[in-house]
Amino acid sequence: MTEAQRKPPSGHTCTSETNSEENTAMSSLTFVDRLSRSLFAQLHGRNLVYNTCWEDPRCDREALQLAAHHNVLMITSAGCNALDYALDEPSHIYCIDVNPRQNALLELKIAAIRGLDYESFFKMFGNGHIEDAKGVYQRQIRPHLADKHRPFWDRRMGYFRKGRVLPNFYYHGTSGWFARLMTMYLKFRKAHAAIGAMFEVESAEERREIYYKHIRHLVWSDFIRRLLGYGPTLSLVGVPRPQQQQIATQYDGGVPQFIEDALESVFTRLPTKDNYFWWIYLFGHYTEDRCPGYLKRDGFERLKAGFVDRISTHSTTILAFLEQCDEPLHRFVLLDHMDWLSTYGQPILEAEWQAIADRAAPDSRILWRSAALEVDFVDPIEVTVNGERQPVGQLLRYNRELAQRLHAADRVHTYGSFHIADWIGR
Repeated sequence: MTEAQRKPPSGHTCTSETNSEENTAMSSLTFVDRLSRSLFAQLHGRNLVYNTCWEDPRCDREALQLAAHHNVLMITSAGCNALDYALDEPSHIYCIDVNPRQNALLELKIAAIRGLDYESFFKMFGNGHIEDAKGVYQRQIRPHLADKHRPFWDRRMGYFRKGRVLPNFYYHGTSGWFARLMTMYLKFRKAHAAIGAMFEVESAEERREIYYKHIRHLVWSDFIRRLLGYGPTLSLVGVPRPQQQQIATQYDGGVPQFIEDALESVFTRLPTKDNYFWWIYLFGHYTEDRCPGYLKRDGFERLKAGFVDRISTHSTTILAFLEQCDEPLHRFVLLDHMDWLSTYGQPILEAEWQAIADRAAPDSRILWRSAALEVDFVDPIEVTVNGERQPVGQLLRYNRELAQRLHAADRVHTYGSFHIADWIGR
């Protein structure tokens, strides 16, 4: 990203808002804002949203530097990264998600690790389908699944059946449906095969030639740019309106240009050989050499041997969990949820940072991502530490050089910024 593509931050500050101010902000929303929020709430409040994680654990694990005594708090998402972190052998990983379906997915993976052999596990979560899925589930997985998660999966083992319209698990969930539509579009535009070829080419120069000659003009049609510039479309794939607005105000060309530039970087600058994120999105299955760590044989065997027992799921908010947690926490992986709170839940965001201040161990480290290129809503938040009110920014020591390096190497490459900060408030 060049400096010319950056726009000045919007100037938003994170002072507390009264209910009256919040109501005023809500009443000023445009029709598109309201439609986007409604779609986001309706679809993502009732469905499994993510069937795979969209944050690169290779970057996270280098940033986290997990040790045996560390307790980790993280947002669950699809659970892939929690299983990946467990391979670094921290003391415990607390997975938090307000969507119980995301926790149900991680619990299904954990139960399948306990109940299946590697070949069957890879068929289910690598290929995305397995023969006699319902029978395998009933005999070998369900006995290892907590009672509260059984009703959800009792009705949904069809996700793992090979079908014609939705070929496997990775085309289910709201992000999966969108992936299926995009795959169909790419095949219709005759760009799908050329994209597949780029995953096998080692040379960046060769990939650039393929991209600019055979893909770019086919994929980035005026129709696609208009579609990606329409708020409700992005709400369908889990991008809330506040994030859309952050990109629109800070990136020259707005959301469509941001996505085009991000994908251009993925395919022309970064290595694609091990980029399982975009491979699964575009082709709907993993391979044994292009997959998350938990799907590799060694990772599976180590998890099955006991490391999977270090993971627990909690269907609640981060704030509610922190207020009830009695254990010291050493690592926080907050993903991008603060983007939403900074616009619609400022009091919750302030209370969450107070709870982090109250629970963070002396050597704790906090990771988060944002759609924004410049995040201005964290540092001004005030919390009480040792009886004194202080801005969060004075209690964090940022590792900006490491964050910038890892952000540039991120194989997903769809966030505006990545932040790594050590807590120095005690």
